[in-house]
Amino acid sequence: MFDRRLVQNFDWFILIILLCIAGASIVNLYSATFPIKEHGGSHVFIRQIYWYGLGFAAFFLMTTFNYFRLERLAYPAYFFSIALLVLVLVIGKISSGSQRWLSLGPISFQPSELVKITLVLALSRFFSEKKEFKEYKLRDLWIPFALVVGPFVLVVKEPDLGTALLLVLLGASVIFLAKIHWRSILILVLSVMIVAPFVWLHLKPYQQRRILTFLRPDMDPLGAGYHINQSKIAIGSGLLRGKGFLQGTQTRLHFLPEQHTDFAFSVWAEEWGFIGSIFLLGLYLLIILWGIYIAKNSKDKFGAMLAMGITAIIFWQVIINVGMVTGLLPVVGIPLVLFSYGGSSLVSTMAGLGILMNIRMRRFMFQ
Repeated sequence: MFDRRLVQNFDWFILIILLCIAGASIVNLYSATFPIKEHGGSHVFIRQIYWYGLGFAAFFLMTTFNYFRLERLAYPAYFFSIALLVLVLVIGKISSGSQRWLSLGPISFQPSELVKITLVLALSRFFSEKKEFKEYKLRDLWIPFALVVGPFVLVVKEPDLGTALLLVLLGASVIFLAKIHWRSILILVLSVMIVAPFVWLHLKPYQQRRILTFLRPDMDPLGAGYHINQSKIAIGSGLLRGKGFLQGTQTRLHFLPEQHTDFAFSVWAEEWGFIGSIFLLGLYLLIILWGIYIAKNSKDKFGAMLAMGITAIIFWQVIINVGMVTGLLPVVGIPLVLFSYGGSSLVSTMAGLGILMNIRMRRFMFQ
């Protein structure tokens, strides 16, 4: 029997926020690709509309069942996504030197986007089942570490260092929420400091250049530092109110690289200025606060951990991308979630937000 409280608890406010971000994204992509119609760039914003249609379908689909079922499906979904990552390395589509996509006819998708959700699901199930621990020590965390290391290694091999680091941050976010003993945290921090030099030696040359450019942007202004310098020029030239729709010179003259993906926020900041940037970032802030509120009011540990994990997916991608395009972080190839062009990221993120809505709608129910 249908429970009317589900409709009563549907959060229309967050739906309006998502529609605002979707509208801003499509307008921004139209501007970012407007001058290159002869190269097919005008199709980008149209395809993004289709992706948003699929994304909202995934969003509403994730609200139609009790999220308690996801706890039983968490491990199977995780291992399915791991199998897809392995399949990528075997038969994946190669583009720009990376092997990250699987093709299904005319459609290509990135399994690494799916694994963000399934990793959070698997970690949430693990910690929701371990009710006997008050504070976890390192010896209690070998399974969560294994759950993170598996997809991390596979994504690094694609190679996609940005997404791999994001998986580590997501895993760390969920693990720290589970209350780790302070000594274990200290050991982890020291371990990262010891391992960092060895990781540096195994980075690819272009990845090392990105980090060195972050530390010294003037080192190679026409080479490795070109992207970030042009991005900062675009953002700074927007001033308070921006140059206006379709009036951004960095965008129109194509000084700004990857302007419909990684640097989409730079296009927005140039045309809509500080006010428009604050508006967009404010929408993300509302989503993040909404996710924290849902986690706080969840009636079970699995729902709370899952809500915080999905919120962390939004939080870290916004922080990394905005930090990247403003020169506060190295360029690692993380697009602005829900805003940059990309179907796999958009649909998987919208599905995750649908799970958040699911948890909120059923906060009055018990397992």
